[in-house]
Amino acid sequence: MRVLVAPQEFKGSLSADEAAAAIARGIRRARPRWEVDVLPLADGGPGFLDAIRRSVESNVVGSVVHDALGRKVGARSLRLRGQATAVIEAAQANGLLHVAPAERDALAADSFGVGELIAGALDGRTKRIVVGVGGSATTDGGVGMARALGARFFDADGEELPPGGGPLARLSRMVWQKPAALEGVEVVVACDVRNPLTGPDGAAAVYGPQKGATPGQVQLLDQALERFAAVVRDSLGVDIADMPGAGAAGGLAAGLVAFLGARVESGFEIVADVTGFDARLALADVVVTGEGSYDGQSGEGKTTGQVLARAAAAGKLGVVLAGRSSVPHVRTLLDLEPDEETAMARAAGLLEELAARWAAETAAAQ
Repeated sequence: MRVLVAPQEFKGSLSADEAAAAIARGIRRARPRWEVDVLPLADGGPGFLDAIRRSVESNVVGSVVHDALGRKVGARSLRLRGQATAVIEAAQANGLLHVAPAERDALAADSFGVGELIAGALDGRTKRIVVGVGGSATTDGGVGMARALGARFFDADGEELPPGGGPLARLSRMVWQKPAALEGVEVVVACDVRNPLTGPDGAAAVYGPQKGATPGQVQLLDQALERFAAVVRDSLGVDIADMPGAGAAGGLAAGLVAFLGARVESGFEIVADVTGFDARLALADVVVTGEGSYDGQSGEGKTTGQVLARAAAAGKLGVVLAGRSSVPHVRTLLDLEPDEETAMARAAGLLEELAARWAAETAAAQ
């Protein structure tokens, strides 16, 4: 039996690398003669840089930027050798990974650091910037990112707006001139959600609560993003309100399209291409994937759903191991440890055990 182990991160518990290693350990412990091919994946969020770095010759560039709450943090980006391409993982700046649950501030969280990462990639030789946008702590439509690149945003009294998505409810006017250094630079947004910017499936409604937004704040942020979209349309002539994927990363995708003329592409497709996913899948009998929370959204373009879809198309068995799941018959860490907090703290060991039990049961059934 040849198994391709291809999970994404288990948010809040394990990186994709850690999850893949735990699954592989469990399979090898239960069935040491099975061949195991380990391929951690990402779709634009945390782990995006590492997935590309393992497969493409690149230089890692370190920098200091601001996180979603304006604090200085260390960040990494990539320069792909011989390709005039820079790769940025936005969550290195505005990610939830930098913000403890008690610190989350959905109204004031800001994407300024993402703009700093983009500015740092403009060395005069870069012709393409790929921005993975998942895992954000922000719902500011990318306004902070644009502000770092020179944009200014004002209310009806001519006062400049403070950082965050909440103040956009008062947005009346913006001043923006694309920096000369960005002229001729192609910007690609890597993400795998199709959510629009606003509405019941928008950035605030779907993702706001995980960033600390209360129901009232979700409503305010949705109205603020509606206002932002209207001003962008009037000022820049770009309609981002209903654009599929505009709601990714709290509207950061929308901001990258509006201010930088970015094109939205599948983050999974980018990673799959550079890692040779299809060729490795073709050699496997079964693919084991997983994520922290497997639910109805997982099939809407996210890594786990994409892996399962490609496995089915190739006639391969696809198996999901998850932290928790709202989908029946999916093996989860909560099957082994019902207390969610404890399960997250012991995620690596539990995931290894879950994989070992799956391997043993699968072999016994053959």
